[in-house]
Amino acid sequence: MNSENFSISEKIVSASYIRQGLQARRSHEQLIRLLLEQGKCPEEGWSESTVELFLNELAVMDSNNFLGNCGVGEREGRVASSLVARRHYRLIHGIGRSGDIAAIQPKAAGSSLLNKLTNSVVLDVLRMAGALRLLDICLYPFRSGLFKSWPSILCAQSESPVVVENLLEGDELRTDLEAVERKIQELGAESVLCVHSTTSCFAPRVPDRLEELSVMCAKYDIPHIVNNAYGVQSSKCMHLIQQGARAGRIDAFVQSLDKNFMVPVGGAIIAGFSEPFIQEISRMYPGRASASPSLDVLITLLTLGANGYKKLLKERKEMYTHLAKEVRKLAEGHGERLLNTTHNPISLAMSLDSLEVRNPDAVTQLGSMMFTRQVSGARVVPLGGEQVIGGHTFRGFMSHSESYPCPYLNVASAIGITHGDVALCMRRLDKCLRSLRKGVGPEEAGPEDTCTEPSLVE
Repeated sequence: MNSENFSISEKIVSASYIRQGLQARRSHEQLIRLLLEQGKCPEEGWSESTVELFLNELAVMDSNNFLGNCGVGEREGRVASSLVARRHYRLIHGIGRSGDIAAIQPKAAGSSLLNKLTNSVVLDVLRMAGALRLLDICLYPFRSGLFKSWPSILCAQSESPVVVENLLEGDELRTDLEAVERKIQELGAESVLCVHSTTSCFAPRVPDRLEELSVMCAKYDIPHIVNNAYGVQSSKCMHLIQQGARAGRIDAFVQSLDKNFMVPVGGAIIAGFSEPFIQEISRMYPGRASASPSLDVLITLLTLGANGYKKLLKERKEMYTHLAKEVRKLAEGHGERLLNTTHNPISLAMSLDSLEVRNPDAVTQLGSMMFTRQVSGARVVPLGGEQVIGGHTFRGFMSHSESYPCPYLNVASAIGITHGDVALCMRRLDKCLRSLRKGVGPEEAGPEDTCTEPSLVE
């Protein structure tokens, strides 16, 4: 209610009580005012009541919620289900206009304001996470998986990307800088559309040598795009981007909303160090876009606040050390080892050599057994896989190498992981490995398959 309605209310209920309610309302409004003035993630998270008050006030600014609105077009924010309307806080019109996802939508002042604020808050959080030189971002309603995650050179004369094989250094797969430069010289720098590199990736691959690649791109005047899919949660990945932009050339880097901010799948952030370049990208989006990803991430960041998000980042890093310790202990108990991939700050890999020796099919069986035991995210990579993507044949598919020395299993310490997740995963993995060692396959072993030997992790 506005101040006039509060004054009228004093004639109905005791004025002292109404003033108390007005004071409470103003405390919510003060938080909203600071957000509008600063465009930054609040230090402390908001209560659900503040978030809902803010979203409801945005919603009444959209034409589909105007009292007496008369819509005669084909896109008027009509929703058949009230449940769907409530799920989206009645913010139905979406964001942007045809040809520019960042443009103001005339029918939806509230949704447009939400979009601008979300971009501003996310920009603030990315700077907080380590990209200090960052100038602009644009949030898109599609996944970062649309951006290929293998090290490649996109060439104007080629129908498919030119893929550069990684180098094996110890257990790690790292960028072959000499091969990248040779390929640029072979193709001709003027014909290369861009170099595409990656920070966050599955071990045993580790983040690309971003600073050196950035210097190379600046030297040859070639655009450089980085897939930072789940790298926002890693200070190491963000530092690599910061250093690359400082020393050379990074035109844009892309990251997922779901992987970094714990929201539903469906959104990505394109960020860069040139405002005109990011704005030009936003003008390439075909038509109006869904506001759902923007709504989800704004609600999440307002609820967490900057301090809450920093706490999650700190806990994730601590869990990485704990997970590595537990995987190493389990691996050694089964005659395997934790692969030495210290340059990868999120993903870990455990060899499956002895399993492969006993039974070549046991590696893929392990993946099946883990899945049926409700362990999600663990990724088993056998030897010899092959897949054609974008016109390129990947031998050793999923292993980032044509001939990695051993099969392995991946796990990751991603934002939100808990000690309970780690303990349960290790217990179930231990039982699966014991079952396979005894020759029990995925069909014979029940969901709670046990053996008489004591568990290595209990």
